[in-house]
Amino acid sequence: MGLTDTLLLFAAEGEPPGLLPARQQMAFSLGWHIVLACFGVAFPTIIFVVHRRGIVRDDPVALGLAQRWAKVSAVLFAIGAVSGTVLSFEMGLLWPGLMGRFGDVLGLPFAFEGLSFFVEAIFLGLYLYGWGRMPPRRHLLMLVPMAVSGVVGTFCVVSVNAWMNNPAGFAIRDGEVVDVNPWRAMFNDAVWLQFAHMWVGAFIVVGMTVAGVYAFGMLRGRTDAHHRLGFTVPFAFASVAAVAQPFIGHVLGMRIHDSQPAKLAAFELAQTTESPAPLRLGGVLIDGKVEWALTIPRLGSIIARNSWDAPVPGLNEIPRNQWPPVNITHLAFQAMVGIGTLLVVVAAVYWVARWRGRDLLGNRWFLWLAVAVGPLAVVALESGWVATEVGRQPWTVYGVLRTVDAASESSGLWWSYIAVLVIYLGMTVGAVVVLRSMARRWRAGETDLPSPYGPPRTESVP
Repeated sequence: MGLTDTLLLFAAEGEPPGLLPARQQMAFSLGWHIVLACFGVAFPTIIFVVHRRGIVRDDPVALGLAQRWAKVSAVLFAIGAVSGTVLSFEMGLLWPGLMGRFGDVLGLPFAFEGLSFFVEAIFLGLYLYGWGRMPPRRHLLMLVPMAVSGVVGTFCVVSVNAWMNNPAGFAIRDGEVVDVNPWRAMFNDAVWLQFAHMWVGAFIVVGMTVAGVYAFGMLRGRTDAHHRLGFTVPFAFASVAAVAQPFIGHVLGMRIHDSQPAKLAAFELAQTTESPAPLRLGGVLIDGKVEWALTIPRLGSIIARNSWDAPVPGLNEIPRNQWPPVNITHLAFQAMVGIGTLLVVVAAVYWVARWRGRDLLGNRWFLWLAVAVGPLAVVALESGWVATEVGRQPWTVYGVLRTVDAASESSGLWWSYIAVLVIYLGMTVGAVVVLRSMARRWRAGETDLPSPYGPPRTESVP
């Protein structure tokens, strides 16, 4: 039995042979790329703040941070460009039933996303090579279109996902997609809340991750102004975002009751409709029974419906063949909420202590916690996407196109999956090697690493 035949044993009866590898490949590549996308959204804004501080206050530490972070963002942008290109091909290769049928509906946001990518690349190059070649304030302004294009590109991609959750902008007549309105599809009813959730989440991930890097440096004894500022600025962004995120998530969650009741039932692990509904912490559904859950009365209605006694729909109201994978959806959702709550607590502890005159950057326990919240923020981000995507199943386009009908029929997708694993592993190793090399050279005193392919630097323009 060959490798392909062996892997096909994992496919459920009646499913196309390409469904499982398509799901695995898309989950892996999207889960990998989304972290890099966060840096494209949030990092230019954070760099803008430290760069502006450096100009306004004549602060060489802030300017040094801006220059270093710009070079880090260039490395991340380069590998993000590769992974984003792979995703573009995957949409047609893995899901021909989606793109072949709805390509006219989804073409507009994908086109705008491509234009945003080119704009970001152009101004990233101008910013990188502008050090010492442009007037300082004009150079600073190169970050603005970088930040805007990153946000616009992310909005376009999120709009496609929001459309898959809330399809709009077309009609189906005699099995054909007609009356296409790509603007209505792009600006569907769910897009603004989903985008806000993703946009704020990007600042949490980037802010906590970058702050964690400098917290680790302080644990190694590097307590200079460079490390303190490198921690404080991104942590401030992440703190504001962490506090705002639960409110956005709450509004978004309330909308799910009307748009995707099966997803809400899975989030809440609700077998039957209850009024008032309890909140179940943890737990899994085994043979139709909820096991190992901590149940808190009424809190489910308050959180999910913003009411003391509003019912939360149960899985019993939904046909069994339209249930999402309940346990994965529930646990991913709770991981996102639980970690998000922890991040709010960590941010509150730091800023309250600072307000009261305590310097937690000298406390090793807090610094280790700050190191940990970076990876935890990434886990929360990934968990949120798992909850969103798995919770929509068995639909690719909710209520319109089932996932089994969107997937490729080719069993050879396992080979493309293996190729993607190898490519992404190589990019990961390459990025780590390059970033660690840059960090070592900076610690050794090389303050101005050359940009690749850049012309020789001249004196600063007044």
